[in-house]
Amino acid sequence: MTPGALGASPPGTAVLAHAGHGTAAAAWGPDAVAAALLAAALVAGYVLAARRHGRRVLRPWPVHRTVAWVTGCALVAVALSPVLAVVPGDASRHMVQHLLLGMLAPLALVLAAPLTLLLRVTTPGVRRVVGGVLAARPVHVLSHPVTAAVLHVGGVAALYLTPLYALTTRSAAAHVAVHVHFLAAGYLFAWALAGPDPAPRRPGTATRLVVLVLAGGAHAALAKLLYAHADRLPPGAVHAPGDVEAAAQWMYYGGDVAEVLLAVAVLAAWYRAGARRGSGTGQRVTGERVTGERVTARSAPATATARSPGAPATG
Repeated sequence: MTPGALGASPPGTAVLAHAGHGTAAAAWGPDAVAAALLAAALVAGYVLAARRHGRRVLRPWPVHRTVAWVTGCALVAVALSPVLAVVPGDASRHMVQHLLLGMLAPLALVLAAPLTLLLRVTTPGVRRVVGGVLAARPVHVLSHPVTAAVLHVGGVAALYLTPLYALTTRSAAAHVAVHVHFLAAGYLFAWALAGPDPAPRRPGTATRLVVLVLAGGAHAALAKLLYAHADRLPPGAVHAPGDVEAAAQWMYYGGDVAEVLLAVAVLAAWYRAGARRGSGTGQRVTGERVTGERVTARSAPATATARSPGAPATG
């Protein structure tokens, strides 16, 4: 497959527009304006929290975290703006929109470590609430990489292999619900695999990489299935086969790019953890513990302990 150009629908093809995106004027409707305002508010709130962190901790919040947050919010705003929503019924643009909302924007938002920033600048009461939520068993289940992968890839499968896609062309509520699910499931998936924020009972790097490879394979298989059956998929949606093939190409290659970036983030976190363990502090990190007041790391003494010459070895 070779990447198709955006806007691949031939003239005269009968296509359905997503609800609320029938015309260029509609693309500047309340949903797009609300998304832009929300993104701006989230950026402003994060920047103010970062400045408060500097005053309270007397150490500046990492600039690259702020850049990641701004990037993630910008990607969400672009995905819901007329840049992608202005062409009615264009399956390629909608696929790019879903890639931004479900894969690229969530990764950038996760790498910004918003939960860590919140825990450092908020009140003890809020920290206790956050600690209680993270300690809840449902959160343990949801935050496991396998569960997150099922929600992430399963949402894509449900959209393109069932009548859900056709429903979103008729119902604005369904359209918004799909976007919310893509963003939330994508954030959960990135957080479970590579998030710098505390995650309850996060498995080891090897397990997370295996889940990432399997999820990436499932995502690629869905793209190939969509490409192979472009004349029948998505069910109930009226698109030219060439337009659906172009959308499948975006799904295939765009998914590869996002998954490589996520793998880099997982390996970078593993490398940083190894560097901390080998920093010569005489302790090694054995896991993360979330309390009501703060996030701490459990430490164990180094395996080798100093003893005086001639002292008997202990059992």
